[in-house]
Amino acid sequence: MRNKFWILLLCIQLFGLTALAQNPAKRQLVLQLANGGFVAFRSEMPGSNTTSPLAALLYAQAFAGENRIIHRVLTDAQQNVVFGYDLWVNADPITKKFSVAVLPADEAFRRSFLKDFTPPRPNSAFATFPKSTTPQTLDDGDAVSLELLVNHESGAKIVDVVKVTFDRTTLRESNLETAPKDFTLDAVALGVKNYSLLINGNEVSKSKSRIGCSGALLWLYIPERGRFIFSLVPRDGYDFQKIAVLDENKIAFTIDGEHYEWVSGTSILPSGGTWNLWVLRDTKYTPLFSSEESEPRSAPKSPSIFDRLQGALNKQGATLTIITPNGSRTKTTVVGQQRVMVGGADNMENLLPKSP
Repeated sequence: MRNKFWILLLCIQLFGLTALAQNPAKRQLVLQLANGGFVAFRSEMPGSNTTSPLAALLYAQAFAGENRIIHRVLTDAQQNVVFGYDLWVNADPITKKFSVAVLPADEAFRRSFLKDFTPPRPNSAFATFPKSTTPQTLDDGDAVSLELLVNHESGAKIVDVVKVTFDRTTLRESNLETAPKDFTLDAVALGVKNYSLLINGNEVSKSKSRIGCSGALLWLYIPERGRFIFSLVPRDGYDFQKIAVLDENKIAFTIDGEHYEWVSGTSILPSGGTWNLWVLRDTKYTPLFSSEESEPRSAPKSPSIFDRLQGALNKQGATLTIITPNGSRTKTTVVGQQRVMVGGADNMENLLPKSP
């Protein structure tokens, strides 16, 4: 199998608006072509380690269109469109070859994709490739890498790997996540969406995301308080404490005299019920793309897509309770200060290296 790398875009500043998503971007998404063959999509961050939270940042979709076109869209967990493009694929079952070309997102598809949301924003732009490529011929099993987004300051990049084949079993073999495995508690997914977060009874963050986050582990990051990781069971090598209760659609726990309530719009566990929950507080956690890293030192400049991606994952406003020296309490709303991040993971190794 050959792996080709097409650099189509080095940096973008556009940012799309509300849209739906389905699969975490790290998982392979496979479509069958009308005239035979299959095409698989998978997003990666080259050079990143196993703790990279790409799956918590991006979600992906692919739609079969007309005239051999596939529409590819990446969104964040708050349903904001991060990137979109079209892929033209022609499969020849006789020669076992594919012709592939990459195109900017189709205008008619963009409008159709956005029209069902409230409020509708049909004039919103997709971040996409500036021009089309010439068709390239690929052999059965070949893959191409499309460089979508690059942060020149940190070197981080997001790449779409596109593979074509007439034998779908090769896609299963190359994707360990779809291989059969023994059942464990890690196969039981927790999920939070359309949530609100309360600290000592005061709402500090709220999200209307219909996607939310899911996984065997859930995590919640609050600036100046750190990250809280939640598990149904203790984890060897990690200092989890049984201090939380999962009650239908709410996770409640108390740390350092502060009472937290993370309330989901739907049941957090598919079977519902009330369960003890284990919590690990990670005070050293730092978001992957820190907005402070890209702040201008002299003349102001537009934020990069990575800054916007992180901003879309966080609540932009929060209601804080300030306790003054005389004991009185004052509520104030701070915009852009209290930025809560949430996410899910399949195992601890994807979140945090094991303690020695």
